[in-house]
Amino acid sequence: MFKRVMVAVVGIPFLLLVLIWAPEWCTLVLLAGMCAIGAQELMHAAAGEKGKRLIPLTMLAAALVPVCVYLEQSISQAKLTALPALPFTAALALVFVFLLFVYAILHYGKETAIPFAGLTAALFAGLVFPLMLSCLLRLRLWENGAAWVFVPLCISFGSDTFALFAGMLCGKHKLAPLVSPKKTVEGGVGGLLGGVIGMTLYKLIASWALGTVVLSWGHVLLWGLVGSVVSQIGDLSFSVIKREFGVKDYGKLLPGHGGILDRFDSVTFVAPFVWLAMMVFGL
Repeated sequence: MFKRVMVAVVGIPFLLLVLIWAPEWCTLVLLAGMCAIGAQELMHAAAGEKGKRLIPLTMLAAALVPVCVYLEQSISQAKLTALPALPFTAALALVFVFLLFVYAILHYGKETAIPFAGLTAALFAGLVFPLMLSCLLRLRLWENGAAWVFVPLCISFGSDTFALFAGMLCGKHKLAPLVSPKKTVEGGVGGLLGGVIGMTLYKLIASWALGTVVLSWGHVLLWGLVGSVVSQIGDLSFSVIKREFGVKDYGKLLPGHGGILDRFDSVTFVAPFVWLAMMVFGL
């Protein structure tokens, strides 16, 4: 617990510095690094010994995903109508998939052959995971993005924190014992409350900072509850991968937490949920 608290003491001010006061490209650099490290962690956990040969290429693809998102968003917002639509992300995905299967073809039948499980792990680590996490960057690049980018963080961290303490204090009934033995139904209910509290704090602080109503109380309740469910599904989803491959933690980068995937597993799911919700509600 002490290590968790110390990571929060250092990490929260760092996130505030990067996401609020630093230029937008600093968020890009931060997410590119997180995507590359997360891809490396996932490949080490799930790709197997032969699949680990794809780690450098997968890390490069993962780091380039937020770069492509940044370029697409920047061109779109600048309204550079003289330029055609440039689907950087789609182009990156096509090139990455092409290179993966070229490697698989050239090494098929040899000792260096890559099993299909290794290829699918690379696809998830190099494309799916960074695309989901890069929704934080999409939020940051919007108008008042320095405020919007904290919505998924408030939901996830609020849900995680309250689920942890509710489970420790009241937990009796196992939620998914084969996937995550320590998680309880009581902790899950606490997580729902934490998601709403996180969104409530967000609304109060953001409305005060911006001088305008950011979200209605209906949005706070709905996004807090649904976002917490999404957060907990994200947490359990990455736990499924760990259990299948016998991994305790994805890494050791963050003391008391593990790796990037251990700390930002729920954020990875909540970020695209918030981005899609904002698109639907036209915010």
